[in-house]
Amino acid sequence: MKNREDSMKLYAQQILTSTGWQSDKTLVIANGTITEIVDGCLESAEIADGPVIPGMVNCHSHAFQRAFAGMSEQGSEGQDSFWTWRKVMYGFLAQITPEQAQIIATELYIEMLKAGYTSVGEFHYLHHQSSGENYSQLSEMSECIFVAAQTSGIALTHLPVLYRYSGFGAQEPTDGQRRFINDADSFNRLVSDCIDLSKKYPQSRVGMAPHSLRATNLQLLNDTVGYLKSLDENAPIHIHIAEQQQEVNDCLAVLGKRPVQWLYDNQTVDKHWCLIHATHLTVTERQTLARSGAVAGICPTTEANLGDGIFPTTEYLAEGGALAIGSDSHISINPIEELRWLEYVQRLIKQQRAILATAQQPSVGANLWQRAALGGAQSLGRNAGELAIGKKADLLVLDQEKIELFASSQQHLLDSFIFASQQNQVKDVMVAGRWVVQNYQHKAQQSSAVSYKLVLKNLTASL
Repeated sequence: MKNREDSMKLYAQQILTSTGWQSDKTLVIANGTITEIVDGCLESAEIADGPVIPGMVNCHSHAFQRAFAGMSEQGSEGQDSFWTWRKVMYGFLAQITPEQAQIIATELYIEMLKAGYTSVGEFHYLHHQSSGENYSQLSEMSECIFVAAQTSGIALTHLPVLYRYSGFGAQEPTDGQRRFINDADSFNRLVSDCIDLSKKYPQSRVGMAPHSLRATNLQLLNDTVGYLKSLDENAPIHIHIAEQQQEVNDCLAVLGKRPVQWLYDNQTVDKHWCLIHATHLTVTERQTLARSGAVAGICPTTEANLGDGIFPTTEYLAEGGALAIGSDSHISINPIEELRWLEYVQRLIKQQRAILATAQQPSVGANLWQRAALGGAQSLGRNAGELAIGKKADLLVLDQEKIELFASSQQHLLDSFIFASQQNQVKDVMVAGRWVVQNYQHKAQQSSAVSYKLVLKNLTASL
C-alpha cells in the first residue's frame, strides 16, 4: 500500500461503517477525509487484507509515564496506594530532559498506533525545568510532544495542564510538583503558544486540562477556561476528577461539596468537557454527567493498577452517557485490554455476562468499540470515531488470517477481536488518509526503540 497526499481509494470486503457492518465497499478518501462510500471495488482501489474498522481514540495520556511503567510494583511504606505511587513518579520525572521527553513520546505513540489507537489526547503537565524555572521558550516541552506526534503520525490533541496548588485550600506546591506550576497569566501564554504550534503540525489541535480541583481554584478556572474559549469556543477541556476517595473527602472538607457536584455548580460543563476517571460518583452526579453531554474518560488498566475503584459503566451507558478510554500511565498500551476490563469488572460486580450490550447492538465488542471511538473523538474535538462520509479516514485493517482463527462472522467479529484473541490483529493503520503502520510495521519503530532504550537506561541508572 502506498500513501497518496491528495486522494486514494480503499476497498474492503467487510467494513464497519456508522450504520453497521457493510460488505463489498470502497472508501473514497480526499485530503484525509472520507468523501464517498460506494458499492464494489473501484478501479485503482487499494485492497484491504482484512476487515476495516474505525481507529480507536486514546483520550488520556501522560507520555513521560511510559518510561516509568513497571517501576512502581515493589510496594512501599507498607500500604501502597495512588499517593505512594505518586511519590515514586515525582522522583522519576524530576530528571527528564526535553530531548528525552520527545524520545519517550515518540516510542509511546508508535506503540499506540501499532495497537490500534489513531489519535491521542496528551494531558501534558511537564512544563518547566527540574528547578521549576521556565525554559527560554515556555512551550519547549509541549513542542517535544508535537514533534513526537508528527514523527509517529498519530493525530494529537494537546492538552496543556493547569496546575497551581498541591491540595484543596490553595496549598503551596511541593518540590516534586515544581515542574508543573503556572499561574493564570503564564498558563494562558502557554496555551497561546501551543495553538501557534498546532498551526505548524498537521493533524493536531489544542485544548486545556485543569489538572484537578485540588490543583486549581475557581478564579484560576474562570480566568483560564474563559481565555481558551475566547480563542476557540469548541476547544476540548479535560480534568482529573473524583479519581480517589481521599480526593472526594478533601473536597467535601474544604469546598463543602463533592468534586463532580462542585464542578457542575461552578462551570458550564458541556460536550466539550471530558471528566477523566470520575470513579467515585453519587447517582445524582452520574446522571448529571450523562445528561450534560460531557464525556467520561475511563482508563481501566491504570485505574486497576492504582487501585482507584470502578466506574459505574452499566448504569451510565443506560442513561445515555458518552465514554472514552485512555491508557493514562501506560501500564498497558492496548485498547482491547481497556475495553475488556471495562466489561469484565461489570461482570464481576453483577455476577452476570455480556453486560455492556444493548438491544440495538447485542455484540458487546461492537458496542464498546463504536461507543469508545465516537466518545473519544468527541473528547478530543476530532472529526473522527466512525467510518462515514465527512469523517477523517482514521481506520484499522485487521488481519484476515488471524481473524479466521476465531468466530469471524460479522455478528461475532469484534467480540472475538476483543475477548478471544491474545495476539495483535491490527495489521495496517491509517490516520487521515495516510498509512502509518503497514503489515504490523512502522517505518520509525527500529530507530525509535534504539533511542528509547538508551533513554530508559540513563534514567533508571540514576534512580
